Amino acid sequence: MKKNIFEVNNVNYSYTVYDDIGNDIQAVKDISINIQSGEFVVVLGRNGSGKSTMARLLNALLIPKKGRVLVMGMDTADENNVWDIRSTAGMVFQNPDNQIIATTVEEDVAFGPENLGVDPSEIRTRVDDALATVGISHLKENAPHLLSGGQKQRVAIAGILAMKPQCIILDEATSMLDPVGRKEVINILRKLNKEENITVVHITHHMDEAALAKRLIIIDNGSIVLDGTPKEVFSEVDRIKSLGLDVPQVTELMYSLMKQGLKVDNLPLTVDEAFDLINDIYQHLS
Repeated sequence: MKKNIFEVNNVNYSYTVYDDIGNDIQAVKDISINIQSGEFVVVLGRNGSGKSTMARLLNALLIPKKGRVLVMGMDTADENNVWDIRSTAGMVFQNPDNQIIATTVEEDVAFGPENLGVDPSEIRTRVDDALATVGISHLKENAPHLLSGGQKQRVAIAGILAMKPQCIILDEATSMLDPVGRKEVINILRKLNKEENITVVHITHHMDEAALAKRLIIIDNGSIVLDGTPKEVFSEVDRIKSLGLDVPQVTELMYSLMKQGLKVDNLPLTVDEAFDLINDIYQHLS
């Protein structure tokens, strides 16, 4: 039986606004959720929904105002746990320039394990393995600021991998990338999840990325409103649109055809699934 890597229990978090009124803005409201080791979870939500706040709560960058967040049983509110928590759950941010600090790629990847006190010979091994895993070994002596956006995000992911985490949390880490760069990063995440059993929590607003997850969570107005497989969640097309979100283009197309009378049991999420569905319909009509 798989263990929970994250346990979120009745968590609330609000930001203090320094204005004439002085009211706090509640970003997360009574969220309770468990994420198991080895899951690939995508979190969706419109701007201001609370998804980035949730990501930071999982990494102990934010501490709940109410409720508890446990990471492998460690309470994020206990300052003594922070170092172990961030070694367990590494975070990749939206802008890789904000977390790349060294003058060469390999130096940057080595920064994390150096701060963990890892033996130098082990650091060398970890850096080489991490760079190979994300496919940028040939760039190890390059200056990070000369790399493309997708390559920089690979460097950021490699830096997290070198710390040997059990989970990677990505806070809209593909939002600044072009389609090619996004595809590169997603392929790496899927590989890490499948081959290394690393838990992935990916905060995004791209529907095509969400369709590739094993589990999809939608947050709106600080609360979890949908939680299930992509097929289960994206089948509720009207509800998702009422939340200010879209569904994958091919799903919306087939949903429109279904409303025109096409009999569809399960809405497809990919072009290949749609092709197979249409082909089956054609075969039955022939």
